[in-house]
Amino acid sequence: MQKIAVVAAGGTGGHLFPAQALAEALIARGWRIVLASDERVAALAESFPAERRIGLSARTFRPGDIFGMIQAGFAIFAGVMQARAAYREIRPDVVIGFGGYPSAPGLLAALTLNLPTVLHEQNAVMGRANRRLAGRVRAVACAFPILQKAPPGVAERAVVVGNPVRAEIRAIAEVPYEPPGETGPIRLLITGGSQGARLLSELMPAAIAALPEALRDRLEVQQQTRKESLDLARQVYADANVKAEIAPFFRDMAGRLKVAHLVIGRSGAGSVCEFAIAGRPAILVPLAVALDDDQGQNAQVMADAGGAVVAREAELTVETMSRALAKLLSHPDRLVRMAEGARSLSRPDAAERLADLVEAVAAEGRRG
Repeated sequence: MQKIAVVAAGGTGGHLFPAQALAEALIARGWRIVLASDERVAALAESFPAERRIGLSARTFRPGDIFGMIQAGFAIFAGVMQARAAYREIRPDVVIGFGGYPSAPGLLAALTLNLPTVLHEQNAVMGRANRRLAGRVRAVACAFPILQKAPPGVAERAVVVGNPVRAEIRAIAEVPYEPPGETGPIRLLITGGSQGARLLSELMPAAIAALPEALRDRLEVQQQTRKESLDLARQVYADANVKAEIAPFFRDMAGRLKVAHLVIGRSGAGSVCEFAIAGRPAILVPLAVALDDDQGQNAQVMADAGGAVVAREAELTVETMSRALAKLLSHPDRLVRMAEGARSLSRPDAAERLADLVEAVAAEGRRG
């Protein structure tokens, strides 16, 4: 009989995309996949390779909101009961949680049924949902060599596997970095991220327009921009005589990363790991309102490896970003060193490493 893995993931891309990469790796090994999440996952999981989806009741709350906490408690309890009923029917060999509050009922149900469990943390700071469950699961995997805010003993036993990424990103892991030459184009890739993209949408065109003309004339910019900022960005680039492709979303991110000389973007775990696997130098702008400063810590891991410059929102202006761009783009040798630093963090086989751990936990559970 084929083995069954339940993947419990929050309904955001940061949780779902690594879960999908693991699912694809397990399917290649003969596993069947079931996805457990809340209703938000439907918009993101159209291509998720699960033969079945379990819809779970889940809810979060703000710290100090007693009424919200009570509502969340009832919702999570209902989700646990839904998951328990589904698990009794499908009898999974292992349940893997990827964080986000919708993953909590799926993992809690597995724990109450004494099923083998694995938890994966994508960020350098352990998320709140994972933090509450990490001490009870059979194995913890993480993306980065550091794991802040983990419960006592969890960081020490966590297995560093990396962050599973899409197959098209893995395919460019061995593509060497070629710095810009003394002449010819300089290619900038500006990503927006799923949150807080307004700052980059509005600031980056102005910062690039403020660069010396000799640099502007060589630039080829590809920028993800909020829809409401498209016209303004296009006008700023046109007035500055900068060649630019502007869109709310780029589907071929791997192809764009492959040829980029410098990447500017947010520092969600998925983005940082993709930049590292591609081996591309970056300017990272952590989302200031992110819980526990997880984006700031992700960015710092990359900076400590020499692969990125961190631009905190509190100090970020058009002038400071323009100066940072001019300094980096005028020193190709530094870009080469940054590319090497970024790649030193990469684990393109993260999905396979995590699949190995999942299979080991499942096998131990069967023996037990």
